[in-house]
Amino acid sequence: MTTAAIAALVVRYGIVMLFLPFSAFDKIFSFDHAVKQAQQVFSPRSLAIAVLMVGLFVEIVCCAAIVIGVADRAAAFVVAGYCAVTALLYKQFWKQGDFFADPGGKGRTLFWDFLKNLSLGAGFLLLIVGTDGSGLQPFLDAPFASSHPYGR
Repeated sequence: MTTAAIAALVVRYGIVMLFLPFSAFDKIFSFDHAVKQAQQVFSPRSLAIAVLMVGLFVEIVCCAAIVIGVADRAAAFVVAGYCAVTALLYKQFWKQGDFFADPGGKGRTLFWDFLKNLSLGAGFLLLIVGTDGSGLQPFLDAPFASSHPYGR
């Protein structure tokens, strides 16, 4: 493996490691807690479990695809959307009512978590558009193609 390929592997794993293995294992090993957290947004338990299973799929399958480099642009698109959706559903800083009143309050804490989710999602979008100036066209031409991050 070349130095560039090793660097690509380290960077790709670095961007997904929050999800794979940490968040995925947390959901698996603390399943009841994860269901209760999901029920804060999706009140029927069966719906919360279904949403949780979709989240596990994204965190395991899509993140693995990004690291392996198979259909990695499509997987990065899904994970970017997952980051945005979870920010909107679980990091609702605007609902806390203490954003301006308490610098150490829940609103501020959720605000920073909200921004972290969006920033991480933007990092996944960077995997889609690349840094070589080709932009979105390769993704639009073949969304399920691999970007061949480790050479051909």
